[in-house]
Amino acid sequence: MSDAVQLSGAPGSPYTRKMLAVLRYRRIPYRFLIGTHGGPPGLPKPKVELLPTFYLPNKDGVLEAVVDSTPIIRRLEREHAGRAVVPSDPALRFIDELLEDYADEWLTKAMFHYRWYYTADIERAGDILPIWRGITAPADQLTAAKAMFSQRQIDRLYVVGSNAVTAPVIEASYVRFLALMEAHLAHHPFLMGGRPGASDFGAYGQLTQLSHFDPTPMALTLEKAKRVFAWTDVMEDLSGLEPGAWLDPADLPPTLIALFGELARTYVPVMLANARALKAGDDTVETEIDGLPWTQQPFPYQGKCLSWLRLSHATLPDKAKAIVDALLDATGCAPLIRETI
Repeated sequence: MSDAVQLSGAPGSPYTRKMLAVLRYRRIPYRFLIGTHGGPPGLPKPKVELLPTFYLPNKDGVLEAVVDSTPIIRRLEREHAGRAVVPSDPALRFIDELLEDYADEWLTKAMFHYRWYYTADIERAGDILPIWRGITAPADQLTAAKAMFSQRQIDRLYVVGSNAVTAPVIEASYVRFLALMEAHLAHHPFLMGGRPGASDFGAYGQLTQLSHFDPTPMALTLEKAKRVFAWTDVMEDLSGLEPGAWLDPADLPPTLIALFGELARTYVPVMLANARALKAGDDTVETEIDGLPWTQQPFPYQGKCLSWLRLSHATLPDKAKAIVDALLDATGCAPLIRETI
């Protein structure tokens, strides 16, 4: 295990679960450093403390702390051969990248919203999350940690856009996502067909919390999407899976096309409104989804995500770009790429 990838994180972090599942599927040896509040001793600190944190060598061979799951997945693709989660076909690669971003940047709104909006969910998270940092911690220490951590997370709901105005939009979107994912899984084991893409792991990461930890969305998932609940269990360890075939990007199944319609309905207008607010220097993001208002503070990182997606689209070969543009046009997602900010 001397060459094992080292990372720190927590079971309650959807991005930690996302990356652990990627490592298992790709059969990359790893050491998971759990219960190390503030980071493992002797290892570098990240510039921004996010979970998970990977400890990877830089160009000089010196370990550095690296965060952000999407570029880490791409680095692992370059450094470890076989069992890729990024499709080789450029059109499908962009489709997978867009769905991964939807999971990372939109489904996460539902994850944080449910966890810190409803009393039952707040109580469960407050009780359990601190124990993951130290199973043997004294009861009085855990009680204090529950109060401090819960309040801090509730106070940060604005970051993902969860508030009294947006709550109905977030919750309706999650219910629709469950129905769309349930329909797709009735015919395909993964979003990307017979093998998982990065988008599968992105969705899985959020669902580890939405369907398997937080009581309110867990009940919804069990009621409305039993395949999705079971799929989340299966995705946890795909080390024994022999990968099948990727989807044909020129002949996508109707169930996946329908999911892009959901992106156009929610994720696309919010990403564009956020980018406009950032460019204008506004203090508030405002738009409308399904006739309902959406308002939140601008989120600079999601502005970067949109820029990266547009760059990926701009560098597509002509044939792949034509396939992608046909999908974006047909589903209403084209403004994400074409609308002037």
